[in-house]
Amino acid sequence: MNTVTRTVSASYTTTDVEKVVLRLKADFRMMAESTGAWSLEEADRYAHDVEQLAKKGYLAWVDVTHLEGTTELQAVKYHVDTDAGSFTSSRPGGVRWDKVSGAWLRIVLRYTADYDADAKDAMKSKLKVSWSPTNDDTSHASLSGSDGRNYTSNSFGLQRKDWKK
Repeated sequence: MNTVTRTVSASYTTTDVEKVVLRLKADFRMMAESTGAWSLEEADRYAHDVEQLAKKGYLAWVDVTHLEGTTELQAVKYHVDTDAGSFTSSRPGGVRWDKVSGAWLRIVLRYTADYDADAKDAMKSKLKVSWSPTNDDTSHASLSGSDGRNYTSNSFGLQRKDWKK
C-alpha cells in the first residue's frame, strides 16, 4: 500500500485519494448530465486526471465553472486538504445545474509547486486530457460564494466551495 505523509499528523493512502475522488467524479457526472455541456466520458476523463495528480501530491485545487458565453452562471472549487482528518465527509450533490442553451463548462486545475518540468514529463502518459496553461479568472467575483461540501477519507480531503448568482 502506498502511503503519502505530509506531516506527522496527516497521513493517507492512495486508496483514500481514490475514495475522495469518487465523490468528485459523482459531482462531475451530475454537472455533465444536468447541463449537457460535457459527456459522461469527458467528466470521467477529468476525474481520472484529478485522481492521478492528487495521488502524487501535484494538485492544489480544481475549479469548474458553468458559463453562458463569458457570463458565469455558477461554479465550484475543490481545494485539496492533506490534513482533513477532523472534517465530516459529505455525500456528493448540489451540482445539478440548469441546462442553458449554448452554455459550457470550464475546468481549471492549479498545481502545487512540486509539479515541475520533470513531474510533468513523468505524468504525461498517465493523464487522459491535454491540459494547457490559462490565465482565466477563477475568483468568481460576479457570483455569491457559500460553503459547499467536504469529501474526506482519513486525512486526505477536498473542500468544496460553491458559487451561484
